[in-house]
Order: sequence, then C-alpha cells, then structure tokens
Amino acid sequence: MAARDEPIINVNGVSFAYTGENTIRIIDDATFTANDEEIVAIIGPSGCGKSTLLRIMAGLVKSLTGAVVFNGKKVAGPVPQFSFVFQDFALLPWLTNKENVKLGLSRMRIGNAEKDRKATELLDQFGLSGFEDAYPNMLSGGMKQRVGIARAIASNPVVLLMDEPFSALDELTANTLREDVLYLLREGKFPIRSVVMVTHNVEEAAWMADKIVMLSDKPSHVKWIKKIEMKHPRDKHSKEFLALVDEIYTKLTER
Repeated sequence: MAARDEPIINVNGVSFAYTGENTIRIIDDATFTANDEEIVAIIGPSGCGKSTLLRIMAGLVKSLTGAVVFNGKKVAGPVPQFSFVFQDFALLPWLTNKENVKLGLSRMRIGNAEKDRKATELLDQFGLSGFEDAYPNMLSGGMKQRVGIARAIASNPVVLLMDEPFSALDELTANTLREDVLYLLREGKFPIRSVVMVTHNVEEAAWMADKIVMLSDKPSHVKWIKKIEMKHPRDKHSKEFLALVDEIYTKLTER
C-alpha cells in the first residue's frame, strides 16, 4: 500500500452521546478522511471515544449527528466491504480455528471445499499451519489474534477496521504480528484499500500509520491530523522516527 490522497472514507461532523437520565456527550463534530491505500491510526486520551468512533465508521453504532460516507454512499448499517478486528479476539470457542476463519467466508458464494482451501491457505500465511483443526483455547494470545485477523481478511474486504488489535499481547508477540500485518498489506496480497486502527500506543501509531488522527479529551473532536511521509519499513532507532514519536507525545499531552 502506497498512500494516495483519494478519500475512500469521509467522516463528516460525527457526534455521539449516551442519552438517558443524564446525557453524556462523547464525540463532538469529528471530521477526517481515510484515503485510498492508507493506514490511519486514531489515537487520543483514554475514554475519549476512539472505539465508539470506529464502531460508528463500521455502521455498528449510530451517530447523533453527522455522517460516515464510504465511496460516496452514507453508511447506514454494517457494510459488506468492511471487516473488523477486535481487541479481545472474539473467536467462537466451539469452532476450530479453520471453522472460525470460514465464518469470514460465509457471504461468499463458493462451495465448502473452496472455503476449506481458502481458510487453510490463510492460516498458513499467518504461520498457523498444523493448527487448522485445533480449538482457540489451545492457542496463545498471539495465535488467537492471527486467527482473528485471518477471519477478518478472508472475505477480501475493501476496508479493514482494527480496534486496538495488539494491545492484549506481550510486546514481542505484538511486534511480530504488526510486522506480519504490514507485510501482507504492503505486498498487496489482499484487496484492502484502507485500514483504520484505534491504538493507545504512540510507537505503534508512528510505526504503522500513514496518517494519525488525534482526538481530544471528551467531548472529543479531532485536535490534530499528522500525515507521515516516512517510508516503510521504518527504523525505530532513527532520528526521524524518534522525532515523530516525540512530536506525537507532545501533541497528545498538551493542554
């Protein structure tokens, strides 16, 4: 993926509030784009509504005002061309790993033998050859998330949405999986045209993203957008990378 300045998703003036006896406004007039062939990282203080905003983009939660537009059409519910990767893996424990991946193929009009082949191939690409018939409780956290990501991309989505996909993993496992995901995306092995990920990890955002969208504290708005021109793979020890991390931290903590 080489980022292009062609919006595939427009988030226009999105607001959200929890209503009831007391109305709690969470998001206030969030506006940004996710461009074609671009990885966007949404960061911000804890509780500012990052995950809620991602779910609004996915059509899983309805905004109070504003709209999310995908390829010129307003998102009014779950979008078939979107896939979602959850923080807590969200695997079905009574299904084998291959059967979990095959859930991502449920909308494709192909026979069961072809679904088996595709699921096996995906698990192999994520280093899980030999674990097709094992159950999720037999896997480590990193292996479970590999199954979750394989399931998400099985349907060949146009947009991949990821909600803190590596935060439940130890740092070594998370780094390996980040590298694997970047490799698959950059090599064009899948037709994914845009990735939007929520993260609280500044170094992760600096390492993976082509653009950073920073939210303020709630009621949150987009306080800063940073386009990153640094090429992949990035050197975490380079002056350029360390300066970027410092810049993000400075913006994140300024009042």
